[in-house]
Amino acid sequence: MSADDRTDIIVTSLREAFGPLMEADPRAFRTKFRKMARDPFAFYRGSACLFYADVGDGGRYADVDRAFVDEDSSRVWIQGDLHAENFGTYLDADGRLVFDVNDFDEAYLGHWTWDVERFVASLALMCWQKALPDDTIAALVESYTRAYADQVAHYREVDDDTEWALTLDTAEGAALHALHVAKMSTRFEMLEEQTVVEDYRRRFADTSVVRRLEGDEEEAVRSAFDTYRATLPERGERGRVTFDVLDVVGRSGVGIGSAGLPTYSILIEGFTQALDNDVILSMKQGNVAAPSRVVDDERARDYFEHHGHRTAISQRALQAHADRFLGWTALERSSGPTGYVVSEVSPYEADVSWDALSEPEDLEVLVPQLGRATAKIHCVADSESDQDLVQVEVEDAVGRCIGDDVDGLVSTLTDFAQDYSRRVREDHALFVEAFRSGAFQHVAPA
Repeated sequence: MSADDRTDIIVTSLREAFGPLMEADPRAFRTKFRKMARDPFAFYRGSACLFYADVGDGGRYADVDRAFVDEDSSRVWIQGDLHAENFGTYLDADGRLVFDVNDFDEAYLGHWTWDVERFVASLALMCWQKALPDDTIAALVESYTRAYADQVAHYREVDDDTEWALTLDTAEGAALHALHVAKMSTRFEMLEEQTVVEDYRRRFADTSVVRRLEGDEEEAVRSAFDTYRATLPERGERGRVTFDVLDVVGRSGVGIGSAGLPTYSILIEGFTQALDNDVILSMKQGNVAAPSRVVDDERARDYFEHHGHRTAISQRALQAHADRFLGWTALERSSGPTGYVVSEVSPYEADVSWDALSEPEDLEVLVPQLGRATAKIHCVADSESDQDLVQVEVEDAVGRCIGDDVDGLVSTLTDFAQDYSRRVREDHALFVEAFRSGAFQHVAPA
């Protein structure tokens, strides 16, 4: 394939995925594209749509997983954008600090292998940027893959898929460090950073990243918030004063993954009227999940009310003991109802500091844990979870596909990781030149 042909695929994939958002908020996408231009890994993070164009039917890498996927295992819950930086800590609904997969904005149904492929390619890419040799990268991919397969086998032997977790008692290395960082965080500290107290009542601080809402918009957001409350599981509603709204502001998503997606922050009374336990919620517009562009499944399309609903239901399926505040709602727009996902902005979220991981021995401790965490989200999201879209036991479906050929899976994923990492590095250069040359109609480079 020529460089021009590949550039056309890159530009077309990004236009199809983000066209309306680019037109609605060119500035946000100029920021997103500049971040993607920074290095190949940043480009990879922002181009999940291109990855699925490559691994979906007719794509360049569509047959990579042929030996390890059957009908059952091709329609399971997947995180959808599993790369090295999408792991971190959270406080689960039972009060445990857990290190796990995070960010479920792209979650959908698909091949179980797509999450694994996307991760190992990201691992190879990140390790290349650390100037690690190919044999070290291959060893890390093998470690991740074998840990994933071993954890799937574990789930086939136990009755409860939800109990195993990477916690303060079980995590090691960088994962344990992230949990320690999260444990030292406090809700009061977060509230002090984002809010002020006036007349004995909290409100959001007026800063450059928030905007005050006009009357009609604020009324619409508050109405949507009331609708959201009905989507919460019973454990989400606690106490007489919880969910009293104290303040509402608007924000715009400018990160690599959330560019152009309108977001609202909602400050609510905590479990008591004390000032130190108020809760900040994020109400973010959902977007089309990248895997859904290559998955032709009418039942899945009809299952979700909108993209906010899809995001919340997917996260509940994939994450054992998910955020008690996780739910969904919709806002009326000129084009019709637009879905939003609502979740807590938690003070207990901490990510792995990949910049601090420069030696192979440090990565050798972390990477198998990421493999087990990946297997966990796949195997809890099956017929026993709180949804009925996936009706197979995922650990059995995946376990049958792997069979006794773990060595073959390791070989397949190692080859893919190395090859796709090279592909991304070349694609990054093509993207930078396309962006600089004005290939995106609504997002001028300057």
